[in-house]
Amino acid sequence: MNARVRRKKKAGARRATRDRDTLAARADRYRLYERAVQDTAFEYAFLNRTYRALRGRTPRILREDFCGPAPMCCAWARRHNLARLTPDQRARLRLIRADVREAATDTAPDLVIAMNFSYQVFTTRDALRAYFRAVRESLAEDGLFVLDAYGGYDAYREIEEETEHEDFTYVWDQHRYDPVTGKLTCYIHFHFPDGSKLRRAFVYHWRLWTLPELQEILREAGFRRVTVYWQGTDAAGEPDGDFRPVRRGEADAGWIAYLSAEP
Repeated sequence: MNARVRRKKKAGARRATRDRDTLAARADRYRLYERAVQDTAFEYAFLNRTYRALRGRTPRILREDFCGPAPMCCAWARRHNLARLTPDQRARLRLIRADVREAATDTAPDLVIAMNFSYQVFTTRDALRAYFRAVRESLAEDGLFVLDAYGGYDAYREIEEETEHEDFTYVWDQHRYDPVTGKLTCYIHFHFPDGSKLRRAFVYHWRLWTLPELQEILREAGFRRVTVYWQGTDAAGEPDGDFRPVRRGEADAGWIAYLSAEP
């Protein structure tokens, strides 16, 4: 081995050691995702309130599709992640790794939820309808299906949006949108104070479904009543976190809504 090659190898080893010492290298992308994206306490309250308003009772059995680290299921059992649950609480939770269109549970759920827009992985109307139909067939007689949606004219732009947190920056990257197919490629990146970056920590290949399309396909799948919940604004015109049933929305640059579907 000549001296030049030895120097390159040593430099490469130093860089590898340096890379392992960065905040990005030590980060847990799933914990970062939960902190940056999910508001489990809010959604827990919204789901309970909505179900009681529509069904007149408190829901008991939840199925969380596309659950990832299953924060809502854990909250349902005890508001902690799986490893922190007591044996009794863990016994009330079952994780299933399967196609959501085929996964079966022992008991019909009161609530099925599909949050964080992950159902948009179904990029054709037939595929999405098949998923919605499978959800309807799995529900208890007075069950409820709840999903979220997003849109607005910024949703069709190829842009990056940064949100500062105490010890990292969350970056939502709408990398590519095709207006002919409606298909969308998005990434989540995390940036850290030491200058290191966790690029493409999460990758999404979706179709950006609109609220009219979602309502139509839910009804085609056999849901008899579909309700859209729109977020209100405070005195300063900022989102107030209060989602109420509506028949009309507003042409905002970016909005998030919920839908409930009753079999």
